[in-house]
Amino acid sequence: MFRVAVVGSGPSGCYTAQSLVQLDPAVYVDVLDRLPCPYGLVRYGVAPDHEKIKSLQNNLRAVLEHERVRFLGGVGIGAGGVPTARLRELYHAVVYCVGAATDRHLGIPGEDLPGSFSATRFVSWYSAHPDAVDDGFVRAARSAVVIGVGNVAVDVTRMLARGAAELSPTDMPQSALTTLTASRVTDVHMVGRRGPSQARFTTKELRELGGLPDTQVAVDCEELALDPAYLDPSGLPAAQRRNVEVLRGWAGSPPSDTPRRIHLRFFLRPVELLAEAGRVGAVRFERTVPDGRGGVTGTGRYEEMEAQLVLRSVGYRGVPVEGLPFDERTGTVPHLSGRVLREGVVAPGEYVAGWIKRGPTGVIGTNRPCAKETVTSLLEDAATLVREERRGDPLEALRAAGAEPVEWSGWQSIERAEAAWGASLGRAVVKLPDWQSLMNAARGRGF
Repeated sequence: MFRVAVVGSGPSGCYTAQSLVQLDPAVYVDVLDRLPCPYGLVRYGVAPDHEKIKSLQNNLRAVLEHERVRFLGGVGIGAGGVPTARLRELYHAVVYCVGAATDRHLGIPGEDLPGSFSATRFVSWYSAHPDAVDDGFVRAARSAVVIGVGNVAVDVTRMLARGAAELSPTDMPQSALTTLTASRVTDVHMVGRRGPSQARFTTKELRELGGLPDTQVAVDCEELALDPAYLDPSGLPAAQRRNVEVLRGWAGSPPSDTPRRIHLRFFLRPVELLAEAGRVGAVRFERTVPDGRGGVTGTGRYEEMEAQLVLRSVGYRGVPVEGLPFDERTGTVPHLSGRVLREGVVAPGEYVAGWIKRGPTGVIGTNRPCAKETVTSLLEDAATLVREERRGDPLEALRAAGAEPVEWSGWQSIERAEAAWGASLGRAVVKLPDWQSLMNAARGRGF
């Protein structure tokens, strides 16, 4: 029996497990996750109002229910959990699909003021990640600034502008729903340091902003005109050209008396967060202009934007796993076609896939070919790896080491508890937001 451990049950982990069982009829895969719930960022990163994307869980479920795949949640690896060396002793091979768990920083004065957060932290809270806490994100906020122009920035902007009628049907935890629907935020500014033709959001996400009830989207014509590609978008790739067309439709709209306004701003680089009464009160930006080489340069002209809430959305970054090599510059594990490299030499039986392999790039589907490349390397090595003796069921060894794995039946108990919780609130499925509730549900002890 050829046993492989896949660490991480998000898309990259599930696609890795899927490729393994499809390509090798002799392999048995344990998918391990620190959390008691599977699906990674599909559960804890996709916005709750994006039901179509969240339905991808059904595809991932089919992988985890395969007869040669076993889900083992609640199993930490590395610091405070099962050592990587011990995991390698229990399995013929280990594939690390641990994603990019932290966010990038702006590196500017005032970034740590109360009221300034990463978008990742905000998303984790309204997505019911058990590590998240209610930091009072929108408490007493009237104006919010979202720094970044990617899809995550659009998501958090949209969540700040959504009302109770749109959020109640989602699986958002009750506490976050109550807080957001009572929010007094009227203005949300989404700001990018470069131009509209270089924004990272997709057209589909961008258009959603224009469909929000009781919300106006405002775009500054003069800022758009600073971008040469905006003036003549004919040479742009189709995706960027469509973005420009959507922005053109919003440009120059007269102010309205809608309860909420979204301001899309470009060519502004944050240089400082300014304090007021001990917390963030404004963001100071420097006006930028295109430098002719795809970047921007500062002009020495500045603008201050009121904000009692600042969310930075400038990218994710991988974090080291104790016992694995790590490249601090790229935030990834060094590898050769998915094979982990230790000081430039292939480490037998250790592999990576997903963001920890290639960095936080691409969409969910990008993980599929990435996983297949890694699995191809692993199966090329299988004849050598399988000669290593592995006795007994790793599950028993994990329990003996102090782990309390949540098996698939435990996850199904969590699902039933979340459905029951939602019904009791007059809603559909509602996520359980904390470790104790999740573990109680997994053990059949209610929530």
